[in-house]
Amino acid sequence: MFAKAFRVKSNTAIKGSDRRKLRADVTTAFPTLGTDQVSELVPGKEELNIVKLYAHKGDAVTVYVSGGNPILFELEKNLYPTVYTLWSYPDLLPTFTTWPLVLEKLVGGADLMLPGLVMPPAGLPQVQKGDLCAISLVGNRAPVAIGVAAMSTAEMLTSGLKGRGFSVLHTYQDHLCLLSSWDHRRSGNKSSPPSIAPLALDSADLSEEKGSVQMDSTLQGDMRHMTLEGEEENGEVHQAREDKSLSEAPEDTSTRGLNQDSTDSKTLQEQMDELLQQCFLHALKCRVKKADLPLLTSTFLGSHMFSCCPEGRQLDIKKSSYKKLSKFLQQMQQEQIIQVKELSKGVESIVAVDWKHPRITSFVIPEPSPTSQTIQEGSREQPYHPPDIKPLYCVPASMTLLFQESGHKKGSFLEGSEVRTIVINYAKKNDLVDADNKNLVRLDPILCDCILEKNEQHTVMKLPWDSLLTRCLEKLQPAYQVTLPGQEPIVKKGRICPIDITLAQRASNKKVTVVRNLEAYGLDPYSVAAILQQRCQASTTVNPAPGAKDSLQVQIQGNQVHHLGWLLLEEYQLPRKHIQGLEKALKPGKKK
Repeated sequence: MFAKAFRVKSNTAIKGSDRRKLRADVTTAFPTLGTDQVSELVPGKEELNIVKLYAHKGDAVTVYVSGGNPILFELEKNLYPTVYTLWSYPDLLPTFTTWPLVLEKLVGGADLMLPGLVMPPAGLPQVQKGDLCAISLVGNRAPVAIGVAAMSTAEMLTSGLKGRGFSVLHTYQDHLCLLSSWDHRRSGNKSSPPSIAPLALDSADLSEEKGSVQMDSTLQGDMRHMTLEGEEENGEVHQAREDKSLSEAPEDTSTRGLNQDSTDSKTLQEQMDELLQQCFLHALKCRVKKADLPLLTSTFLGSHMFSCCPEGRQLDIKKSSYKKLSKFLQQMQQEQIIQVKELSKGVESIVAVDWKHPRITSFVIPEPSPTSQTIQEGSREQPYHPPDIKPLYCVPASMTLLFQESGHKKGSFLEGSEVRTIVINYAKKNDLVDADNKNLVRLDPILCDCILEKNEQHTVMKLPWDSLLTRCLEKLQPAYQVTLPGQEPIVKKGRICPIDITLAQRASNKKVTVVRNLEAYGLDPYSVAAILQQRCQASTTVNPAPGAKDSLQVQIQGNQVHHLGWLLLEEYQLPRKHIQGLEKALKPGKKK
């Protein structure tokens, strides 16, 4: 976007109200930032300017400049950090790694193609299509570019790391740097981004990465000629080189966990083949249902197979003998376990599964079973049982005279059956049942004052039993009692708030799922977030719920209402009437 010169429309100091609004927007767009970090990013008293400009393609962009450095820019009401901001907060966005020689192509306006990515030992970060991501260079975690993911991580792996990966919006050394005091073209400063060491690398990892970089010197030299414009031919060439480098490089952390000799590549392939088939059979036996078919192969991999991978292991199809998911599924189809068809051009789906196949029926689910109701995540070891929720009624001041004879006073809590018994006994004790029609009750002054409106007190003399009881319940204040397993009952006035599921837009038009009021039903938001992160293969965060004291909300990347509904209804067995927002789930496409 800033690869070519832009036209500045205005440059003004920010107002106090705009500064406060900017802080609120930053908190909303980047919920992982704490209050102190937001205050540091958008200072209260230091100089802060708003620069409005037009990019070379005509896009209207608002840039926020603090201390002579651009920190944020806004495009189509979406807020983006600059690389300068990401140097201070390198973990703000999911980060992907590429080679240093690719940077000059990105600065020139090219998008980042998947063959240019470097596969880290821990695997690629989990993102969805449209998510905002950072791009860094090998050996330095300081981001040098930001872009929008053109596909999800599962789709990247399914494609064999071919095609367009990221639409780049801003890079180090582009024309946006002209607004900054750290631009080397203005000041003559030849400094580069700060050096930030990669996370969680031990000495073995460091030597491994160093060896990998040295081993791929040929690849880096060839990247000088890479266009990054998406030609399939170039993509295949670079993918082949990357496959070659991966096969020659020492195994990563997850591979070393297999306790095999690093030179025994055949054994490593067999180990990965075994893991691949285990996850495949586990997913079919426990997660995929007939109603899910037809199922995209990319969704099957990302949402089902990855979540069935044992803890401490990482599923990497490229390290198996199949290399690609499509080849593996073809083999499974030849064994008549599944049937795969291309329902639309270039998109394969699983259309049939033989659940009676001997390989599925004989497969033994590894412990602990993911279908068990025992919640392992979040330090919860006991099975979850839904709370017993009982509606109650509270006696208000206006109804005290009716209930005082039965020993109840203002603020007493009663069940519906108790209210019915008290009203019936009151009518019989005071001889209010009509002698001619036992279905009618004569209203005495107390009943008139308690249940009738003012305009009815001189016109309504009798009421049927059902109308009398209904009016009485309507005049009482609603309340409820929640009893959690092993705890004392909790009684509160009002109606219990349902678990609220909503969808919201965040930076770069990405959609997130937000769920609130979990604590009222005895659910730990952190445990729910951990389970959803594994099941959805998407990032999750837990934040304070706006406008609710001492309440937390869980935010999941993407529209995950379907997975959330499964967890609450099937796993936790909560009544549907206590959950609102389930209708926001993605509607399945029409079957052809």
